[in-house]
Amino acid sequence: MDTEDIEMYISSLPRQPSMRPSLNLYKYHGFWCFSDFLKGIILFQKNFIPQPNDILLCSLPKSGTTWLKSLSVAISTRSKFPGSDPNSSANPLLTELPHDIVPVQELLYCLGHERDIQNPLISTHVPFDSLPKSIVNSNTKIIYVCRNPKDVLVSLWHFSCNKQAEIITFQEAYEMFCNGVSDYGPYWDHLLGYWKASLEFPDRVLFLKYEDMKNDGCLYVKKIADFMGCPFSVDEEEQGIVEKIVKLCSFESLSNLEVNKSKNTTKHIPIKIENNVFFRKGEVGDWKNYLTVEMAEKLDQIIHEKFSGSGLSV
Repeated sequence: MDTEDIEMYISSLPRQPSMRPSLNLYKYHGFWCFSDFLKGIILFQKNFIPQPNDILLCSLPKSGTTWLKSLSVAISTRSKFPGSDPNSSANPLLTELPHDIVPVQELLYCLGHERDIQNPLISTHVPFDSLPKSIVNSNTKIIYVCRNPKDVLVSLWHFSCNKQAEIITFQEAYEMFCNGVSDYGPYWDHLLGYWKASLEFPDRVLFLKYEDMKNDGCLYVKKIADFMGCPFSVDEEEQGIVEKIVKLCSFESLSNLEVNKSKNTTKHIPIKIENNVFFRKGEVGDWKNYLTVEMAEKLDQIIHEKFSGSGLSV
């Protein structure tokens, strides 16, 4: 299927307005996506060839993606820094946006860019059931992070409204989200796909919760390192390397780096987005400033029903 065929195929798919009024979401394999991104997804599914040491970082948008990428970069590259110190000037996180260090694979395909095969870290927002078969049938390790749906909704709405001439109300965004219409959503299907995979393939799929990571950063940095196959040595722990990585990758530290405060735009996203847009608050529970009690209860009930019997809770 060439580019023209893909575009014709996408135009035939069901569509719904998105949180960005000027753009539609298209339904593909049961999830919703923007047309440009969807073109990249189809090429990703068809053409991706995993490397032996690849580690795939997965999430819904606005669910801790930037943080997971930062932690994974700091953990996996620490041996390259003098004394394993993550604050070394050699650390790419000090001069590059995390999304440029670990680009989203479908967006690379969308732009016609090549991946750096020397970098084992790759990223996607694609649901588990729609990942390329080459990944599912390989030994590629997958790390997935999820976040409370109410905070995801608030963050997604702010991100969607950024720099837009037209914006939808939060109430409209809430109704879309409750109906399952959001970037790479429905929310519940996305989480359940990776949750079930983590139960079936625990040695290949690590399922993390944003709130747990905020509560005990050191524990989860060590858990991620163990899963990636690069655990911390006793010496590293005694030197405080784990704590240094947690501090470096904290919202406060990352958001105050000059590269992340700048108005530069990312290299690997087909729409113009300034780096600072990826750093709004990073808080747990900010949804309380936006959802009424009734709105929160309705969304909680939806999630409870969707997750019933799965063993998953958020």
